[in-house]
Amino acid sequence: MATTPKKKASGNYTAHTIMESANQIWLAGLGAFAKTQEEGGRFFDVLVREGEEVEARTRKVADDMVEDVKDKVQSMTGKATDKLDKLEQAFQDRVARALGRLGVPTYEDVLEISRRLDALQQSIQKLDRHG
Repeated sequence: MATTPKKKASGNYTAHTIMESANQIWLAGLGAFAKTQEEGGRFFDVLVREGEEVEARTRKVADDMVEDVKDKVQSMTGKATDKLDKLEQAFQDRVARALGRLGVPTYEDVLEISRRLDALQQSIQKLDRHG
Protein backbone atom coordinates (compact mmCIF):
# COMPACT_ATOMS: atom_id res chain seq x y z
CA MET A 1 0.00 0.00 0.00
CA ALA A 2 1.21 3.47 -0.79
CA THR A 3 2.43 5.54 2.04
CA THR A 4 2.34 9.28 2.19
CA PRO A 5 5.46 11.25 2.85
CA LYS A 6 5.96 11.95 6.51
CA LYS A 7 6.71 15.39 7.78
CA LYS A 8 9.24 16.10 10.35
CA ALA A 9 8.18 18.15 13.26
CA SER A 10 9.78 21.16 11.67
CA GLY A 11 7.63 20.73 8.49
CA ASN A 12 10.58 19.92 6.18
CA TYR A 13 10.83 16.66 4.31
CA THR A 14 13.90 14.60 4.78
CA ALA A 15 15.89 13.38 1.80
CA HIS A 16 14.85 9.82 2.57
CA THR A 17 11.17 10.74 2.59
CA ILE A 18 11.52 12.60 -0.70
CA MET A 19 13.30 9.63 -2.32
CA GLU A 20 10.63 7.30 -1.01
CA SER A 21 7.88 9.51 -2.48
CA ALA A 22 9.69 9.74 -5.81
CA ASN A 23 10.03 5.94 -5.90
CA GLN A 24 6.32 5.49 -5.15
CA ILE A 25 5.41 7.95 -7.92
CA TRP A 26 7.72 6.06 -10.30
CA LEU A 27 6.14 2.73 -9.33
CA ALA A 28 2.64 4.16 -9.71
CA GLY A 29 3.58 5.36 -13.22
CA LEU A 30 4.97 1.92 -14.12
CA GLY A 31 1.81 0.28 -12.78
CA ALA A 32 -0.37 2.64 -14.82
CA PHE A 33 1.72 1.90 -17.92
CA ALA A 34 1.45 -1.87 -17.37
CA LYS A 35 -2.29 -1.63 -16.74
CA THR A 36 -2.74 0.44 -19.90
CA GLN A 37 -0.81 -2.12 -21.94
CA GLU A 38 -2.80 -4.98 -20.45
CA GLU A 39 -6.16 -3.29 -20.92
CA GLY A 40 -5.12 -1.98 -24.33
CA GLY A 41 -4.41 -5.52 -25.54
CA ARG A 42 -7.76 -6.74 -24.25
CA PHE A 43 -9.49 -3.73 -25.76
CA PHE A 44 -7.78 -4.41 -29.10
CA ASP A 45 -8.93 -8.05 -28.98
CA VAL A 46 -12.49 -6.92 -28.20
CA LEU A 47 -12.38 -4.49 -31.14
CA VAL A 48 -11.14 -7.25 -33.47
CA ARG A 49 -13.94 -9.61 -32.37
CA GLU A 50 -16.57 -6.90 -32.79
CA GLY A 51 -15.10 -6.00 -36.19
CA GLU A 52 -15.35 -9.65 -37.27
CA GLU A 53 -18.98 -9.77 -36.12
CA VAL A 54 -19.83 -6.56 -37.98
CA GLU A 55 -18.05 -7.86 -41.10
CA ALA A 56 -20.00 -11.14 -40.94
CA ARG A 57 -23.33 -9.32 -40.54
CA THR A 58 -22.45 -6.88 -43.30
CA ARG A 59 -21.33 -9.68 -45.60
CA LYS A 60 -24.61 -11.54 -44.94
CA VAL A 61 -26.65 -8.43 -45.71
CA ALA A 62 -24.59 -7.80 -48.87
CA ASP A 63 -24.93 -11.44 -49.97
CA ASP A 64 -28.69 -11.29 -49.39
CA MET A 65 -28.91 -8.09 -51.42
CA VAL A 66 -26.87 -9.65 -54.24
CA GLU A 67 -29.19 -12.67 -54.28
CA ASP A 68 -32.23 -10.37 -54.39
CA VAL A 69 -30.73 -8.47 -57.30
CA LYS A 70 -29.89 -11.72 -59.11
CA ASP A 71 -33.45 -12.95 -58.64
CA LYS A 72 -34.84 -9.68 -59.96
CA VAL A 73 -32.48 -9.72 -62.94
CA GLN A 74 -33.48 -13.30 -63.76
CA SER A 75 -37.14 -12.38 -63.46
CA MET A 76 -36.67 -9.33 -65.68
CA THR A 77 -34.64 -11.38 -68.17
CA GLY A 78 -37.39 -13.98 -68.31
CA LYS A 79 -40.01 -11.32 -68.88
CA ALA A 80 -37.90 -9.63 -71.55
CA THR A 81 -37.32 -12.96 -73.28
CA ASP A 82 -41.06 -13.66 -73.24
CA LYS A 83 -41.76 -10.23 -74.71
CA LEU A 84 -39.12 -10.71 -77.41
CA ASP A 85 -40.51 -14.15 -78.26
CA LYS A 86 -44.00 -12.69 -78.58
CA LEU A 87 -42.68 -9.83 -80.70
CA GLU A 88 -40.78 -12.24 -82.93
CA GLN A 89 -43.86 -14.44 -83.35
CA ALA A 90 -46.01 -11.42 -84.19
CA PHE A 91 -43.42 -10.31 -86.75
CA GLN A 92 -43.29 -13.80 -88.32
CA ASP A 93 -47.09 -13.97 -88.46
CA ARG A 94 -47.28 -10.59 -90.21
CA VAL A 95 -44.55 -11.50 -92.68
CA ALA A 96 -46.26 -14.83 -93.40
CA ARG A 97 -49.60 -13.09 -93.99
CA ALA A 98 -47.97 -10.54 -96.29
CA LEU A 99 -46.19 -13.29 -98.26
CA GLY A 100 -49.43 -15.28 -98.39
CA ARG A 101 -51.25 -12.30 -99.91
CA LEU A 102 -48.49 -12.06 -102.50
CA GLY A 103 -48.88 -15.76 -103.29
CA VAL A 104 -45.46 -16.80 -102.00
CA PRO A 105 -45.59 -20.38 -100.67
CA THR A 106 -44.76 -20.96 -96.99
CA TYR A 107 -42.06 -23.29 -95.72
CA GLU A 108 -44.72 -25.88 -94.96
CA ASP A 109 -46.08 -25.53 -98.52
CA VAL A 110 -42.60 -26.17 -99.94
CA LEU A 111 -42.17 -29.23 -97.67
CA GLU A 112 -45.54 -30.59 -98.79
CA ILE A 113 -44.61 -30.11 -102.47
CA SER A 114 -41.27 -31.82 -101.82
CA ARG A 115 -43.02 -34.82 -100.21
CA ARG A 116 -45.43 -35.07 -103.11
CA LEU A 117 -42.53 -34.92 -105.59
CA ASP A 118 -40.74 -37.70 -103.70
CA ALA A 119 -43.91 -39.83 -103.76
CA LEU A 120 -44.43 -39.11 -107.47
CA GLN A 121 -40.80 -40.02 -108.24
CA GLN A 122 -41.16 -43.31 -106.37
CA SER A 123 -44.36 -44.10 -108.30
CA ILE A 124 -42.61 -43.39 -111.60
CA GLN A 125 -39.69 -45.64 -110.65
CA LYS A 126 -42.12 -48.47 -109.79
CA LEU A 127 -43.85 -48.05 -113.13
CA ASP A 128 -40.49 -48.14 -114.99
CA ARG A 129 -39.54 -51.40 -113.28
CA HIS A 130 -42.84 -53.07 -114.10
CA GLY A 131 -43.31 -51.86 -117.48
